[in-house]
Amino acid sequence: MGKIKIPKSAPSLDMTPMVDLAFLLVTFFMLTAKFRVNEAVPILPPSSHSEKILPENTLQVTIDTGGRAFFALDGQEVRRNLLSEMGQKYKIMFTDADAKRFSVMSEFGVPMSQLQAYIRGGEKERLKFDKESIGIPIDSVNNQLGDWIAFAWNEKQRFQQTNNVPKENWCRIAIKADGQTNYKAVKRVIQIFQDRNLNSFNLITNMETEQVE
Repeated sequence: MGKIKIPKSAPSLDMTPMVDLAFLLVTFFMLTAKFRVNEAVPILPPSSHSEKILPENTLQVTIDTGGRAFFALDGQEVRRNLLSEMGQKYKIMFTDADAKRFSVMSEFGVPMSQLQAYIRGGEKERLKFDKESIGIPIDSVNNQLGDWIAFAWNEKQRFQQTNNVPKENWCRIAIKADGQTNYKAVKRVIQIFQDRNLNSFNLITNMETEQVE
């Protein structure tokens, strides 16, 4: 007697949970990822063996190969207050729109006389400023970088104390210089910090790769 052949059917696989999981992961990474901030000037720091990671909450001064100083600070509210104080000192009127744009900008390196135009310019205009600017003045006669540092540090201290920020998360100072930068420019920036009793700071370097023998 012949056997009854049972027709074979292709196995079905429900991909719905897999698709849902993929979309959840994509959504998670989109919401938590932080875009890399564009640097005003390309910097190649010297290498070192340090494995310490720079914290996110920083007050940073960048020095390019030409010795120009650029300034960066985290915190939108702090940056708005900082711009207001610098405007009062140098008698420059910044609008609310200026303050809003400045609060989300990355590092900058222009004198106060050019800052209004820098803030109000588009991306191309700011790139031109970054390329042609003399940087933030750091000489003893016109030490604008010193004012930026002093006002920024005071604003950071006030914000952290008012908002009960844990001390381990308080603002850190960082200096980032190109490996080809003249040491005199770096020494001058360090002196500006020390003149304001800020003697603890991080020097940003690249992790040196170990040679395999």
